Amino acid sequence: MKILVVEDEKKVAGFIKRGLEEDQYEVMVTYDGAEGLKQALAGDFSLVILDVMLPKKDGLAVVKELREAGKHIPVLMLTARGTTDDIVSGLDAGSDDYLTKPFAFAELTARVRALLRRGEQDRGAEIHFADLRLDPVSHKVWRGDKEIDLTAKEYGLLEYLVRNPNTVLSRAMIAEHVWDYAFDSFTNIIDVYVNYLRKKVDKDYPTKLIHTVRGQGYILREG
Repeated sequence: MKILVVEDEKKVAGFIKRGLEEDQYEVMVTYDGAEGLKQALAGDFSLVILDVMLPKKDGLAVVKELREAGKHIPVLMLTARGTTDDIVSGLDAGSDDYLTKPFAFAELTARVRALLRRGEQDRGAEIHFADLRLDPVSHKVWRGDKEIDLTAKEYGLLEYLVRNPNTVLSRAMIAEHVWDYAFDSFTNIIDVYVNYLRKKVDKDYPTKLIHTVRGQGYILREG
């Protein structure tokens, strides 16, 4: 599998490249956002590891332009800032996961494996619930005849709900399956994204699909 690393700190980039190559990945490194975007659009990569603070074009702009171009390649964002607002900004731009610097290489490779697995699972037939329709290949979503525009992470959360209908999903389950996290401090971000989804999926429809189960989590059901 080919991985693109876009990181302007050459020591960090070299460290990531050597480690991934030892794990038998093919790795290409670029050192600025403009070149990173060019390579990501042109190359056949399975994953992009993307720093936020980059010369010429920052990481948020790169991932945003990737998504606007219709590229659904998984993106792991690297950031020196780990507040809820920073994480949400990266996810809103279209990244699939984030990792705060400094990080242990074992954690990086765990995230890489999880994102690559998810990328494989994305190739499949359309899935349905009530009048919702999801295309795992294009990441497009419709409710009835209306297409709903979702970010990459909103799509991932909705797909997890649709694949587990009429089942109460705890925040810990959602964190683990959608974000590959297993700790409570991620709860804020889950609640933010459920609210995003409600505004897009439920707000304009009489039948609500996303429901809160107080003290337990969320459930997708009709009515």
